[in-house]
Amino acid sequence: MRFKELVKVDSKGRITIPLAIREAFGIHEGMNILLIADMDEKKIFISPIPNRAKLMELSIKVEDRPGVVAEISKAIADQGVDIVALKCVVIKRGELGECYIVADLSKSLITTARELKELLLKLEPVKEVEVNEIVG
Repeated sequence: MRFKELVKVDSKGRITIPLAIREAFGIHEGMNILLIADMDEKKIFISPIPNRAKLMELSIKVEDRPGVVAEISKAIADQGVDIVALKCVVIKRGELGECYIVADLSKSLITTARELKELLLKLEPVKEVEVNEIVG
């Protein structure tokens, strides 16, 4: 199901999420909402986040070849890491790509940014990893 609503920005830069969308996503007062702005595409990604979430932002340089995204996704999924957002782009075709991932570790076997970085660096196509905790 898709929702489309046109909303206005008020004088303080705020928008109101329409009731039907709030109800569909279980959004309530005091809940955390993750906003990711993609300046290249002029898009804003909005995702409701449970208060118990432990969010990490990952920037991963990878070999550009088929199956890399699946390999990364499987490796972290096997540890119980929940991917909240994912975007991968080719930097140099056949050579280098970059993945941006927002992941939730709250239900994971991995508990720290360091553990997550070490796991990813063990993967053959991964060349470089930067992990930062997202704090609200």
